[in-house]
Amino acid sequence: MDFTDRHGRCVVLDEISDTNWRDVADVAPADHQRRFVAALGARYLLLSMRGGVWNSLAIRAGDVVVGHVMWAYDEEGGAHWIGGMIVDAAEQGRGVGRAAVRALIGRLAALPACREIRLSYHPENAPAARLYAELGFTPTGDVEDDEVVAALAAGPVSG
Repeated sequence: MDFTDRHGRCVVLDEISDTNWRDVADVAPADHQRRFVAALGARYLLLSMRGGVWNSLAIRAGDVVVGHVMWAYDEEGGAHWIGGMIVDAAEQGRGVGRAAVRALIGRLAALPACREIRLSYHPENAPAARLYAELGFTPTGDVEDDEVVAALAAGPVSG
């Protein structure tokens, strides 16, 4: 399934490679978002490389790396998690984040063990809350590191 942004660019998730890791590391959100996400994609890349839990992916729109997202599987809880999403400030407002989340939902839902997809967001991050609700995520009532946890039953990608 193809996912596009509002400019018609195909948005895809690429594995981190020798050719794209620097571009991912340099991804930076808008200044006002830095209280919700890391200041640079490099922090999330390091978490993936050193933490042994998260798997980083480059978000590409057309031929340009425009963001970062990562995912993990929680064996204890039985859920796949989406985390560490940053869309570069220059690319925001174009539908890249929506397309990237939809692509990752599709990718995770295709895994045989995927029954539920979870994510968390800061309660004051209204744009994130709105995006995730529009994509079908519902708050679980749980809180993780002062963030609202939301879940989506694995199934067809909507939104």
